[in-house]
Amino acid sequence: MEWGFIEGNWRQMRGNVLRQWGRLTNSQLDAIAGHRERLARTIRDIYGVTGEEAENQIKVFENRDKDFRT
Repeated sequence: MEWGFIEGNWRQMRGNVLRQWGRLTNSQLDAIAGHRERLARTIRDIYGVTGEEAENQIKVFENRDKDFRT
């Protein structure tokens, strides 16, 4: 799935994001507002992973949830 879909449907995708990264708070999800860079930075900060690892996790998330629209 393209990130543009996730960003454009952020309210609907929040539950999926929270299931993937359960340490995120509603306030953080509000601040991320569908922006990939903000999500990556927040994952890095909360989970203590590198920026590269955060991006890898996001790619896995995108691929896993590619059927969300169907």
